[in-house]
Amino acid sequence: MSEFNQQKFINSLSNIQRIRTSDILTPSNQNHLHTFSTLPSTNQTLWQLIDSGASPGTIVIATQQTSGRGQWGRNWKSTIGGLYMSVATNISISQTPQLTLSTAWGIASSLEDYGVPVKIKWPNDLILENRKLGGILTETRINKKKISTAVIGIGINWANSVPDRGINLQSYYRNQCQTEISSLEMLAAIVFHGLDSAIKQLLDLGIESILPGYTQLLINMGQEVLVENRLGKIVGVTNSGELKVKINPDSGTLNTQSQILSSEIYLKPGTISLGYGQVSKGVRE
Repeated sequence: MSEFNQQKFINSLSNIQRIRTSDILTPSNQNHLHTFSTLPSTNQTLWQLIDSGASPGTIVIATQQTSGRGQWGRNWKSTIGGLYMSVATNISISQTPQLTLSTAWGIASSLEDYGVPVKIKWPNDLILENRKLGGILTETRINKKKISTAVIGIGINWANSVPDRGINLQSYYRNQCQTEISSLEMLAAIVFHGLDSAIKQLLDLGIESILPGYTQLLINMGQEVLVENRLGKIVGVTNSGELKVKINPDSGTLNTQSQILSSEIYLKPGTISLGYGQVSKGVRE
């Protein structure tokens, strides 16, 4: 696997910008882009660059990570051949989950535009053919109850080795008649454009404009879950990123620590383990 080619990425992004109107990163400000052969973590390196004066829009990309991180402190296996990218933004909103949902929707939608039918597993996993294609890790700094700086880390499987429950785009393409994404650099440009477009829409129109598209891509809609020994069904996502579960009224009593509205409860990320369609239990992942 060759090194990530900065110029090839810039050219791919410029082509997408001409077609789909985006303007954050252009060939005139390539100093925003930092590429590395190996890093412990692209998020960690980007925070270090921010502390040294890096501006919003700065991107860090690594060929591999030795200490990549996922949600809830999990290790993200980051072998050579995948896309490992982190992007800095100074978006000023009060709720980090809105940024995560928007980013997942934007990237999934952008990949769909290029013929890859990506879905979302709440809140931030990217799913292809019922297997994990990638994930997103959003880290923020808060000032006066609003995000002052955010680092959005994205991992997408391109040609890297993956576990049994994973999939990479190269193996997916082996069964397809047409391949629209031709390189890792083009994939990075498509992912960045999706992220950029989603952040702009979140700022301009709010999370309400994004949730319909997000829930349309959500593989968990209609999934049955067990919450404190009561059976329920996933019916949507709130503006603050919580999962809406409609509880079967004949399935026992709820603990008061759950937030209840009639027969509907709201679950925060990390309080329920969701599979790929089977009944899931309301316990921390």
